[in-house]
Amino acid sequence: EAERGDCYLFLALDATSKAVVSYVVGKRSAENTRALTCDLRARILNRPQITSDGWPAYPDAITEAFGREVDFATIVKNYMVTTGNEAAVRYSPGKIRSTERTIVQGNPDPAKIGTSYVERFNLTTRMQSRRFTRLSNGFSKKLANHRAAVGLHIAHYNLCRVHETLRCTPAMALGVTDHVWSIGELIEVALNTPAPAPFATPTGPRGMSASKAKDELTASRRPRLRMLKGGR
Repeated sequence: EAERGDCYLFLALDATSKAVVSYVVGKRSAENTRALTCDLRARILNRPQITSDGWPAYPDAITEAFGREVDFATIVKNYMVTTGNEAAVRYSPGKIRSTERTIVQGNPDPAKIGTSYVERFNLTTRMQSRRFTRLSNGFSKKLANHRAAVGLHIAHYNLCRVHETLRCTPAMALGVTDHVWSIGELIEVALNTPAPAPFATPTGPRGMSASKAKDELTASRRPRLRMLKGGR
């Protein structure tokens, strides 16, 4: 079920600005793959060149979202199996045995077929978010909490973190902001997002006890972090 077991981060990274344009948190399924590609299509104005790994759900999802208005290729890296002390090399970089590039649709530039930038972002995510650390108890215990943590991480990456290559934030490179956001500014904007209206009085709606209504009212007044959709 959705609330248990493995949870994946699907994301689309702009190779020029290094910004995370779209992301989806959930099961590794064709449905979530389509959710990512459809969200990505809504955020792109021109004809993009897209490279993905060999996950078999990508070709159909890309076609459904972009139709013929896309140059799409896949890259699959095959790694050598290391024998010996498996515990010592479990997290060591594997040696690439071969790389297979396949043009799926359109006319992508062969020199730009690659997933290096998004793989580097995966490393950044593992280094900066404890919830992605292997062999630890820092993983999320609830799907909603995990999605909130991922959203906060991506917002910080796009708006607050200066990229070493760009010398500015990815959001500045995209032109959606003109300065580096502080963490205080990020949280202030999130907290100022309109929250659901609280109960008008402690008595609450009909059928609710006064004590429960008071708890609901108190909870509604607590600070809440909510992600802003659409990069606004």
